[in-house]
Order: sequence, then C-alpha cells, then structure tokens
Amino acid sequence: MRNLKLVIQYDGTKYRGWQRLGDSSNTIQAKIEDVLSVMHDREIKVIGASRTDAGVHAFHQVANFYTDLETNTDMIMEYVNKYLPKDIVIKEINEVSERFHSRYNAKSKTYCYKIYNSKYHDPFLYKYTYQVPESLNLIKMKEATKYFLGEHDFTSFTSLKSKKKSMVRSINLLDISKNNELIEIYINGNGFLYNMVRIITGTIIDIGLNKMDVSDIKQVFRKMKRSEAGVTVPSKGLFLYNIEY
Repeated sequence: MRNLKLVIQYDGTKYRGWQRLGDSSNTIQAKIEDVLSVMHDREIKVIGASRTDAGVHAFHQVANFYTDLETNTDMIMEYVNKYLPKDIVIKEINEVSERFHSRYNAKSKTYCYKIYNSKYHDPFLYKYTYQVPESLNLIKMKEATKYFLGEHDFTSFTSLKSKKKSMVRSINLLDISKNNELIEIYINGNGFLYNMVRIITGTIIDIGLNKMDVSDIKQVFRKMKRSEAGVTVPSKGLFLYNIEY
C-alpha cells in the first residue's frame, strides 16, 4: 500500500471549511475525496493536517491518503486537478513513508491574516482581506506581539466551549508587516485552538485602534475569559500559510 502526500491550495470563500460534514459535501476534503474515489472506483479517505474553518483559505495545506494504484504521481495529480473545482488545486503529490501522518507528524503551523487598512475597500482584495477603515497604530500592534510569544493558556483567545482539552499552546513567531494599505500578520505555533488566530488578530487590531492598551494583554490571559479579548475577525482574511514537519 502506498502513502501519498498532497500539497493543496484553495480559495475557501464558498466552502464550509476543510473537514467533510455529515450534512454537506461542500467542503475541501469532500471535493478531493470524491474525485479520488471515482479514480479508484472505491471510497478514499484523505487525512488533512489542518481543519481550516468555513471561508478560510490555504496557500499550503497538507494531506495524505493510502492507495494500491501503481499509477505514477504525475498522472494522479493531472487527473485530480482536471476534475476538482477551479478554486482547489493540488500543487504536489509525493510518495512518503507508510507511517507519515499529515496531522500528527506536523511540528508547527503558520497562518497569515490579511488586513486592508483604508477608508475604501479594494475590489480585487475584498474577498481575501478584512477592511479596517480607521487608522491603525502599527507601533502599538507590533509591541503587543511579544506578549503572545512562548507557552500560554489561551482560554481567553478561543471560542471553544469544552474544558476537556488543554488550552495551552506555544507561539514561536508573531510578526506584522505593512505594504501600503495591506497589513499582514504571520503567526507560527505548535497548534491552534478554535478561532484562536482570528481572536488574537482581533485583539491586536483593537490595540491598534486604541480600544485596548498593550498592558491589557496580561490581564486578558490572567482572567481566562473569552469576553476579555478582542473581536473574532472574519474568516475571509485568514490563510493557512505553511505546515512544518
């Protein structure tokens, strides 16, 4: 049995996220599995590295699946890309060890959130950025990033209700860059809770808008309440940027 690793890009605008749902086939995983299943003439299950939410995009999603086909990887990639919707593309297919697991073997993940900081939106970026019309204080936003680095309990920065799983995560990098009106926030960590990147971004934006002070972040962590942190920014500005192994 061969184990094939996929590198995938997609525009998540019209999809309900990565993971196949019982009541809908309108997910990235379902679209890929359906094409592979037709090719194999049997059901194929794809293992995804990151369960991106509805509306979230990916520059570099990773998945793997098992196959008994002897067809070379170039031919499989050509077939799958021919029948997938045009907003999903397989960029690479490589044969890997049978023990490789796209999710469990990932060491860290990098996300990018895109903000368009202008009074008027850009029609060509509108679907892929969150517009903030007010002026943002980039110096304060960058100062705030250092408070998120390292290992913390991120209870205040998730919409997850269950207390059964650990809320402790490690952030290795949190960087902000600006190019004209476009602001990009890159965040790398060993794992992320539900809506964690979008809430951290919303908190940093609130600081940039002077709705919160940089010094408030310590208190937000301490209180461990979702209501203490900033808003959950829209999913359309979020991209899965890379997965590191």
